[in-house]
Amino acid sequence: MAEAAVEERQLLKSLRWYDGFVIALANPGFLIGFLGYSIGTLGGWGAVALWSASMVIGVLSNWIYSESAAMFPDKPGGISLYAHEGWRRYFSLVGPVASFGYWFAWSSVLSIFGLVVGSLIQAQWFSGSDWTFSTGLADNLGLGHVIGGALIVAVWAFNIFGIRPALWVSYVTGAMLMIPLAVFIVLPYLTGDWESSNLTWALNDEGQPWGGWKLALVWLYLMGWSAYGVEACATFAPEYKNTVRDTTLALRSSALFSLGVYALLPLGITGTVGQQAAIDDPVAFYVPAFAQIVGGASDLMVVLLIASLVLSMNVATADGSRALFGIARDRMTVRELDHLNRYHVPGRAMTVDMVVNLLLLFFVGNTLAILVAGNLGYIVAHFFALTGFILLRRDRPAWPRPIRLAPAWVWIAGVLAALNAVFIAVGATNPSLTGYGGTREAFYGLGVLAISIVLFVFRRVVQDREPLRLREDPPSVPAATQQTSEGVAAAGT
Repeated sequence: MAEAAVEERQLLKSLRWYDGFVIALANPGFLIGFLGYSIGTLGGWGAVALWSASMVIGVLSNWIYSESAAMFPDKPGGISLYAHEGWRRYFSLVGPVASFGYWFAWSSVLSIFGLVVGSLIQAQWFSGSDWTFSTGLADNLGLGHVIGGALIVAVWAFNIFGIRPALWVSYVTGAMLMIPLAVFIVLPYLTGDWESSNLTWALNDEGQPWGGWKLALVWLYLMGWSAYGVEACATFAPEYKNTVRDTTLALRSSALFSLGVYALLPLGITGTVGQQAAIDDPVAFYVPAFAQIVGGASDLMVVLLIASLVLSMNVATADGSRALFGIARDRMTVRELDHLNRYHVPGRAMTVDMVVNLLLLFFVGNTLAILVAGNLGYIVAHFFALTGFILLRRDRPAWPRPIRLAPAWVWIAGVLAALNAVFIAVGATNPSLTGYGGTREAFYGLGVLAISIVLFVFRRVVQDREPLRLREDPPSVPAATQQTSEGVAAAGT
């Protein structure tokens, strides 16, 4: 009797490394969205120093993640899945905690930037619209929230029909992003608008705890939400045509490009308009800066800002949904999310992202509170991914490593993990120092991590009908079906 076999849907291998680079252009968008707040608090030189330091950590981390990504080329979901593989032998709950923390941080970009875009549109073109409404948990919701909600739905629609429509949106918005970057990074020095006297150092202002070091550590904790985001390229590893080569090139090229932007953008724009402009309007202070450098065209500048934020939202949908799909595929959350639609993208996970962000938008309503809530899990995920890299080196020496970094990188991973642990210890307990929120928002982040454990237990005990094991015995080498036929790229950097 003949048997019909149903082929399981897989993510399509359709991306090249430069597609991953374009995806990672979301990172300058993250910087643009929150640069003004940091300049207002830290001064120009303080912002340049801390954003550069945070991005250096992101670059070094990306180099490390290139080895982990090449070890697990079939795993969607990015760095949290590498954390799970490294830690499952010692404590299986690390996997769901890191994975949900990672997913929620990326997913919440939608509500954060949706509201920022809505506020920009309202301020620029509908400033007379001052009606508000309340949902019971959040007050003073208005047109900006409605526009943000509509944009969240639109970005979901771009992505639900496959990776190519979403990628074309990224190419268009990424090209538009290059214009303000060029204006603020290059032109001020040519036009004579840049003055060093506009740059100040506010970290050591009188009265700062620990001589300014405490404030610096809190800001480095929050900056990781943006600067570390270049690791998004690893989330798409199963979708690159040449998994090892394309993943590595995407991770490293995007990290180096972002390092330049994170150092030069704060320097250029603050040297042009000064700290006070960021204090007066930390979101839209780019508009007067743009007018000063090139003259007028405020409408154009707002459109370009919106494009950069839409790019970040688009990538957040693609990255967050694949993270949620990868968590489910590795049996760390409910199995219903282990599903690809007919366009070979995780449509159910994207829909969950959309619903969660609409709830955040209309029931939390504050972009800064949402950021604080999501940041804890994200930095925790990086801590476990870096320490997971160290554990994988020790516990799985025979596992194929198409990319193998030099032994010194194990020590570098340890230093980076220790730095992130310090950032968490100081930053998560003192977010009010920056005005980004308080203890309540930090507890929101803890709540998300607690939910991840509940769903993990439900998946293993109820859905998979197996006992809960706090320590698992992973294989020392991959199964034959996981072996790839791609070329081996050795790196001794």
